[in-house]
Amino acid sequence: MRALVIAATGMQAQSMRVEVISNNLANMSTTAYNARRAEFADLHYQQIQRAGTVNALTGAVLPAGVQIGLGVRAAAVSMDVRQGAVIATGGELDLAIEGNGYIEVELPNGTAAYTRDGALKRGPDGRIVTSEGFPIVPDITIPEEARAVEINAAGEVYARFDDQVEPQLLGRLTLVTFINQKGLEAIGGNLYRETPASGQPNPGDPGTDGRGTFRQGYLEESSVDAVREITELIEAQRGYELNAKVITAADQMLGATTQIR
Repeated sequence: MRALVIAATGMQAQSMRVEVISNNLANMSTTAYNARRAEFADLHYQQIQRAGTVNALTGAVLPAGVQIGLGVRAAAVSMDVRQGAVIATGGELDLAIEGNGYIEVELPNGTAAYTRDGALKRGPDGRIVTSEGFPIVPDITIPEEARAVEINAAGEVYARFDDQVEPQLLGRLTLVTFINQKGLEAIGGNLYRETPASGQPNPGDPGTDGRGTFRQGYLEESSVDAVREITELIEAQRGYELNAKVITAADQMLGATTQIR
């Protein structure tokens, strides 16, 4: 009976949906985390009678056929690219990106990764690094004697010294945009990697060509909506239960068939 297999695919789909929701809720407090959404598509259809065929008895064209669906499959786990809320932290190296764009970082193997997590730190050599210790690109080093760091919306990094009235420009942060942000590959640690689906990285100055700007002393929260996640969790649970009931009903029907004398 096809109903057993069809309902099983439905249970698998709802189980995957619960896993995605679970990951979203687990990352509610993760800086700049983008919520994910499980997307599904129907499977192949078995054609019992095609629409438009000619009735052998009357010669009339049938306006509708008979198609039996074979279940559901996972189509994608899509990233919600909406910006999360911005909260004040007061940290001089805490940066929220208001608008589009990612900060480029250099991984230990020399490859590039991208992040919206602006919780930056000063490394032991004075370089600006991420919370995981990866240096940002372009490389900016803060002198040891600098008493304060100022970063404006355009990404210009200034250092103030006790013996100087005017701040000294250390460098300028850039933002990287992609044609398809949802095509980026998440590699953990709030980092993303370029893929053929995302398109080539396009670095540039903040505030230009649709890029966002920086806001010093702030961080971006996750875009997870707890109420929405709980609602979808209930829907997924009920969907799983309904598919389980279909399996029970199909099993009872098969049991009744086997007992026919």
